[in-house]
Amino acid sequence: MLVVSLLCSLLSGIPVYAVGEGNMDGGGGGMGQGTSQNKWTPGYDGVRVSVVRADDHSVVTTPIDLTNKTIPGNVCHFGKVSKLQYSGGAGLSPMQGGYAYTKPSQALPRIVSSSGGGNIAAIKSYFTDEQVVRSIANLTGMDFDVLTNGEYRLLVEPVAYYTFQGAFIATTATEAALYDELLSGGLRRKMVSLSHKNLPLALFLETPDLGFPAWGGSRNTAASNADIRSSLGLGIVRFSDMPPQIPTVTDCDYEYRTDTEVITAVWISGGQSDPDHPVSVTFHIAGNSYTVGGVYYPDGESQLAWVRWRTPREPQAMAITVDVHGGGSASKGTIRANIVDLDANPPPDPNADDRNDGFSSVPVPAKGQVTSASWGIWRPWWKAHWVWHSDYNEDGEDEGYWCDHGWWEFRFDTYSASLSASMAVTPDAKSPTASGRTLKSGYGIQERVETHVGTSQASAVTAAQNAVTYFPEFGYQRYWRLLERMGGGYDMAHEFKENPYSTYSRRTHFTPIWYPDGGYTAYTWLIDCWTPAGMLSMDLTDSVTISGNLWSDWHIAPQNPD
Repeated sequence: MLVVSLLCSLLSGIPVYAVGEGNMDGGGGGMGQGTSQNKWTPGYDGVRVSVVRADDHSVVTTPIDLTNKTIPGNVCHFGKVSKLQYSGGAGLSPMQGGYAYTKPSQALPRIVSSSGGGNIAAIKSYFTDEQVVRSIANLTGMDFDVLTNGEYRLLVEPVAYYTFQGAFIATTATEAALYDELLSGGLRRKMVSLSHKNLPLALFLETPDLGFPAWGGSRNTAASNADIRSSLGLGIVRFSDMPPQIPTVTDCDYEYRTDTEVITAVWISGGQSDPDHPVSVTFHIAGNSYTVGGVYYPDGESQLAWVRWRTPREPQAMAITVDVHGGGSASKGTIRANIVDLDANPPPDPNADDRNDGFSSVPVPAKGQVTSASWGIWRPWWKAHWVWHSDYNEDGEDEGYWCDHGWWEFRFDTYSASLSASMAVTPDAKSPTASGRTLKSGYGIQERVETHVGTSQASAVTAAQNAVTYFPEFGYQRYWRLLERMGGGYDMAHEFKENPYSTYSRRTHFTPIWYPDGGYTAYTWLIDCWTPAGMLSMDLTDSVTISGNLWSDWHIAPQNPD
């Protein structure tokens, strides 16, 4: 009795409070039967936890894995990569051994269901418990007060430990989907109840956050790889009663620039599409029709179908309609596109008597960049299975025949694209007193952006076609310059257009004469490198130094009497 009362007093001395709000829900279903080569034992689960900065969705610490189980040293895994990093283009990096994990002192609740019916209430309670959050802060090297000040989120992903093809493996739901794509559906065929149902449906969002949508699909049937990658296998913990980030509501699905080569894509799913039962997709755009044939995918999966086209020269709103033939359906039947002209708001003519006594510099913005993307194509192939059909005649001789009772198998081929670029800002050569990267205010600067696009499927990827530069004197808004494309192809360069206010028609931007001494930083958003998986873009900056102004280069002297 003394021991019991002492234990109770120790427990009551530890304050336990709810410090966060869990944005998560769950589902699942029955597991079916496994084999010794492909099996999962209920309870062999855990979570991957990443600390994410809310404003820019950056993962700020190395993700940690938590589990109640002892994991063998030879486990196969893909390292510590979060769903956000995979969404940003990170690829799988398989490895064996060296798997780091922590057994929490406060045991995890059951994460992955084996028979349907989620454990979401217990999971929410666990990850909003103050002692648990303090432990996570300690494990990630994050100060508890900083972690919970409202500027950060915890991204929680379910992890499963299972045997696949005789090897013990650890994956998040996203890693399982990516791995299945590499195996052309091989994981799904053997472990569908775990890899594509109970693991991804263990956690999903109730409300949108960190760029991920709330899940509105089935809670008890196997999901496609595309749905898992985009929407499943994650929960988010917010702190300080911060509201979730609500996506900006727009009236268009795509925003394109005028006179730009773009790609428009939709997901096709439903049934199975193969050469015996093919699906084709037709896009109707501005009076033209573009048909994409041979859109194949296995039962339970989906396939991106896309069209590459050039936008009109005039800004406008467009409705692109999509027809699917041969079965299946599109994720969108009508795509709304807004075509905008970025060359409509260049800076005004600067004047020598301009003033801005109340000027205050603002931080350089970041519109957000995506520098890599991946997508894939299902390739069907015939698996022959010859069967002899007997047909005996009156003499007892078998006059039968062979018949191919085969079926279609599928291979998933993955493609990718990456974008890199550099930006250089220099004083205009017409600035007479410039030295190196220093010039006087009132003189001009020039800019050159050099780009490179790499891809394994050139037909599906455009160059980085547009670059827009914003300037500090306008608070990086209000006015901007659309740069001119110099050449073409995947190594396209961009420079300022000829300035109509330049006496020598220079490709220049004049700094305001009132700009204070110090750094002058131009910001460029490089955009319109289109892929089937979306647009690649980059944030670029470069600086010169302002010292003095052009008035100091002028002086008045007496006229020479001779």
